[in-house]
Amino acid sequence: MSSKLQVLTPQNSQIIFIDQQPQMAFGVQSIDRQVLKNNVVGLAKAARIFNIPTTITTVETDSFSGNTFPELLAVVPDNDILERTSMNSWDDQNVRDALAEHAADGRKKVVVAGLWTEVCNTTFALSCMNDTDYEIYMVADASGGTSVDAHKYAMDRMVQAGVVPVTWQQVLLEWQRDWARKETYDAVTSLVKEHSGAYGMGIDYAVTHVHGGAERVKHGKRIGPNPAK
Repeated sequence: MSSKLQVLTPQNSQIIFIDQQPQMAFGVQSIDRQVLKNNVVGLAKAARIFNIPTTITTVETDSFSGNTFPELLAVVPDNDILERTSMNSWDDQNVRDALAEHAADGRKKVVVAGLWTEVCNTTFALSCMNDTDYEIYMVADASGGTSVDAHKYAMDRMVQAGVVPVTWQQVLLEWQRDWARKETYDAVTSLVKEHSGAYGMGIDYAVTHVHGGAERVKHGKRIGPNPAK
């Protein structure tokens, strides 16, 4: 049975952020850049909730690309930043060592979010899969290409090679899996309310109007629980 039939879990996953840097984001045309950053930070917070080992790597920080998004670094302030010269992260021994350290614990499902899809993501994914038995889960909406076509056809090429396409919220909910897992329930729902748009709004609505939560507001003033409850 294919291991790709296994869902992502907090025990079988690790994550790598590739070149989430401003100069790289300037070139992104496949997704709104603010949406991209929202999704990247949401994904990083999801990894923190579930204690997913996280690797951050950058390219030519001082000469071209700039520093990693501060919002991403704020989520994982103690992470080392693995600086490279190659566009292909797999060429860098420090990156390979970091991934291997986590894979030794059975975390061979590598979740990837990077810029640009058609260059840094594709070369990393193909090279990594060629040299190892790791599985690559490419987070399409936390990655971006220099055009819609560049992103789409890069994703198509990777899928043909065996990469699994996912979205950041899909990854989050696979890690949570069961709402009876109360140890992460509050953190996950808080994350969704902050980063998941309409889904988060729906949770707010359910809490305040369906379940009579304590945050109901009338005419700009908080009025407490629904008196009808």
